[in-house]
Amino acid sequence: MDVSTGELIVSEFLGTAFLLLGGAGVVANVILPKTKGFNGGWLLINFGWGLAVFAGVFVAYRSGAHINPAVTFGIWANGAEEFAPGIPVTAANGFYYVTAQMAGAAVGAALAFLAYKKHFDQEAPGATKLAVFSTGPEIRSYGWNVVTEVIGTFVLVFVVLQFGNTPHELGPLAVALLVVGIGASLGGPTGYAINPARDLGPRIAHALLPIKGKGPSDWSYSWVPVVGPIVGGVLAGLLAAAVA
Repeated sequence: MDVSTGELIVSEFLGTAFLLLGGAGVVANVILPKTKGFNGGWLLINFGWGLAVFAGVFVAYRSGAHINPAVTFGIWANGAEEFAPGIPVTAANGFYYVTAQMAGAAVGAALAFLAYKKHFDQEAPGATKLAVFSTGPEIRSYGWNVVTEVIGTFVLVFVVLQFGNTPHELGPLAVALLVVGIGASLGGPTGYAINPARDLGPRIAHALLPIKGKGPSDWSYSWVPVVGPIVGGVLAGLLAAAVA
């Protein structure tokens, strides 16, 4: 079944928007003042992000549910002929995937902002409000922060590519549990972006939205959760092809 360009774009846009609405939403619930989930802890964030992935994958089924440029680049590096059934691997289709993912991530983060508007209006450090949208390192060391993102994204993309070679009936649940595991095990140093769209799209939204007391968007760090995941995704695609 061929998938039109419009269907591809809408699918990836909506899937990534649902991903960020759920993911940014759980972070907001845990770290913003006066929420029901305030101080809910790291594992609540991990499980919230995993379930956000679960929803996003279902929503974006028509396009193969990449909802992450690192997955798109990984499939490309893997030597596949199609990004998903009916969608050939071409530079144009790769551009459509990444553009739709970035736009969807920005919109999803903006919707999370609207859901928590009154809590964003409360007194809180600007860095706390930014953390709802984008990741940041606990210890700022750009080179090592990149290494962390490369490793985390490598695990994500390599295992996702192996799902296609292993018979199972878990579907999107398998990806959701994988993301929970990566967050719990490798997410501590940088907040595990493992997805350039998940970080850059919302960071742009943060810069544009009228958030009370928001502070800067930390653009000096913004390249790390873009470069690291892309490198990790490509390396995963190459290794998956080598061991296939």
